Parts: sequence; structure tokens; C-alpha cells
Amino acid sequence: MTSRRRFVRDSGTVLGAMMVPGVLRARVKRVAPSDQVRVGVIGCNGMGFQNLRSILKIPEVECAALCDVDASVLNRRAGDVEGAAGVRPALHDDFRRLLEDPDIDAVIIGTPDHWHCLMMVMACEAGKDVYVEKPLANSIGECALMVAAAQRYGTVVQAGQWQRSGSHWSDAARYVQSGEIGRIRLVKAWAYQGWMKAIPVKPDEPVPDGVDYDMWLGPAPARPFNPNRFHFNFRWFWDYAGGLMTDWGVHMIDMVHYAMGDAGPRHVAASGGKFAYPDDASETPDTLQATFEFADYSMLWEHATGIDLGPYERNHGVAFIGNRGTVVVDRGKWELLPETEVVEGKLSYLTTPMPVQQRRDDGGLDAHMVNFVECIKTRAQPTCNASVAARAAVTAHLGNIAFKTGRRLTWDDATQSFPGDAQANALLRPTYRAPWRLPSV
Repeated sequence: MTSRRRFVRDSGTVLGAMMVPGVLRARVKRVAPSDQVRVGVIGCNGMGFQNLRSILKIPEVECAALCDVDASVLNRRAGDVEGAAGVRPALHDDFRRLLEDPDIDAVIIGTPDHWHCLMMVMACEAGKDVYVEKPLANSIGECALMVAAAQRYGTVVQAGQWQRSGSHWSDAARYVQSGEIGRIRLVKAWAYQGWMKAIPVKPDEPVPDGVDYDMWLGPAPARPFNPNRFHFNFRWFWDYAGGLMTDWGVHMIDMVHYAMGDAGPRHVAASGGKFAYPDDASETPDTLQATFEFADYSMLWEHATGIDLGPYERNHGVAFIGNRGTVVVDRGKWELLPETEVVEGKLSYLTTPMPVQQRRDDGGLDAHMVNFVECIKTRAQPTCNASVAARAAVTAHLGNIAFKTGRRLTWDDATQSFPGDAQANALLRPTYRAPWRLPSV
């Protein structure tokens, strides 16, 4: 543990007032080297770089290193950082070299989902704090390993479910918990993504120059390079991710758990398929409905690609349906829809109406990063720590397992298993491709 890391961990500085707007780097004062939080980014093409843009708005933070298996991405992002901050970060094509740097305090993991577990556990072992993109992992078993690693090594882990730091999401959750809409019997969560069109089938190709494809695959099965599986579209292939059920599902389902509690479901069933684009290149379902039965309420998950007109005329959101009204919340606002009844010929509301509550801040990502850096300094638990992130990821993965098995499943949340169901239990953990091994904690 270097003197810089000891300083960072011992400092009690509060950073909430230091969140500064800007494109990438907005320094409002010079920061002493001993005060700086040095971050490295592993996987810096998409959300990895968006996360870096956000965290660099905090004056204490500087980018020390970037890592990517695609040299063109790595060099482009290095130029972006150098142009904005005036300093070129160290560059790596192997994440293990980045983790060996003793001066790096925290890492941002922005890789495809199938890499999250191994990289996060290794970062914890190396003494780094971690911001990891959602979903926490690509399987239920990996989630448990990541939670155990964070606890064993005392790591500050923040997952990219940034609605947890959005004030209007918190306001909506508190209103639901207040009892104003009565007993919650049903929760709906959904993502209708009209921008997602068919992915044309393409032939396999030679690996592009400058790409370490074997490292990109990592623990995933060996396959020929295909451009459809690379970069953004990895989300729609089972080897690397879980489709919209985990990509958007963890965002919305996390808000269900936020308001309703952390207990897992007892039963789950799912149906759907490739109904919108049956002949395109993707593997995961473009249309899915999953039913989760909790102890005293049910949750319905829906997703669809190519269309935007979801429940309540919103393309994403969560609806808490109570006996006296419904609360609907998305990334822009939340609102109350009161139930009504007729008493002596007059229509009356069962709960007091209120205006639509608009989002008051950036919606969460910048505040999420401020919370992460605060916790690096104070060693408190972040808003969306590994245990919180695992809760949403496990629920989402249950929906995918139910879809794959094609039947209603019974889930034992205490043992994290399907009692007496060998077929479903076989889907709890992945098999890693050699020489990579599923970590043990």
C-alpha cells in the first residue's frame, strides 16, 4: 500500500460540492499530488470512457492509465485525455499490467460483461477500489464471488447502476415506502428500445489489425472473429452478456429493489423470443416478458426492441401499483396516478393528487461518481456497492434462466440455487476457457 493510497484512504474530504460541469476535465483549482485519486480505465470504448468523463469532473481525480485490447480505441482515447487534461496517460493492452501499478488507486471496468468478475476480483486482490459497469456479472455465481471479494479485501466497489444516485428516483422510492398509495400488489418494469434495429448477419472475418482478439474473448468460448460480436453488439450474444434483460433490466429492477426491499423472488417464469427480427444475427430475445413472484407482490418485466411505446407511453420505467394509486418513474420524472372511487355520486381520489415531479439534477451518473470518490476517501460503502448490484443482477439473470429452461422455476434465495433442479442449477456458473479460471475467494 503506497503512501498515496494511505492518504486517500485516510482523508475525510467531502467532495459533494466539487462536482463541476464540463466536457471532460474541468479543473477549478490546483490539487496537491498527495490529494489526488489516480484512476485507470480497463475497456475505454463506450461506457468505460463515459464513466471517465464523469469522474474527471471531480478536481481530485486524474487519469493515470488506460487499457484496451483495440489499439485504435486505446490511442483515440489517450488523445482525448491528453487534449483535455494536458497529460498523456500510461497505455496498456493487458489489464494485468495496469493492476500492477502501485500508484493507481481505483479502476473503472468498462469491458463486456463476461470479463467483469475476473477483473474485479483481481483488482480487489491488487488493492484497488473498483467502479464496474452493470450488470455486476454475467452469471449468478460470479456475482457471489464478487461480493465475497469486496468484503474480504475491504474494497470500495461502485456498480454502474447510477439511478441509485438520482434524486428523483430516491424521491419516488420514498413516496412508495410512505404508504400513500397503499399496499403494493404489483410492480412493472420495462425497457422498450426503439433505436435497436435488426443486426444484419455478417460472415466471420480476419481479426482487425491492432486487436488482441484472444484477450478480448478471455474466459469466453473460442470463436472466429465476427464484427457483430465485437464492441457494442456483444450485448446480444450469450457468451458475453444477457441481452436487454440484464443490460437495461438491472437499471430498472434495481429501482424495484430500492423501493420494495432486498428479498429475492420465490418463483420466476419467462416467455418471449426473437419475434421482431427472427433472422438477424443476435441470439438474445428481442421480446421478453418475465414474471417474478415475491413474498407479497409480483413483478412483471417487459422488454422489446424496435419500438418505443411501452407501458404508460414510456420507453422505460418502473410502475408501483398500490391499492390507492400508482407511482410511475423513469429517467426524466416521476408521477402519481391516483385511484378513484364514486361516493354519493361524486368522483373522489383515494390519495391526494400532485404535479408531475421532474428530474432536478443530472439524473445520477455525476453524483454516482462523486459518491464513489467520497467513499474511496472515507471507506464508507457506496450507494450501489457490490451487494446492492448483485441483488439486481441476480434477479435479472433469473429471468434469463427461466427463459432458457422454458418453465416456471422455484428459487431459494438463501442458498442461491434452484432446489432439486439440475438443469437450472447448471446455468448458475459459467465454464471459463483455459488458461483463465473462475476465481476463488
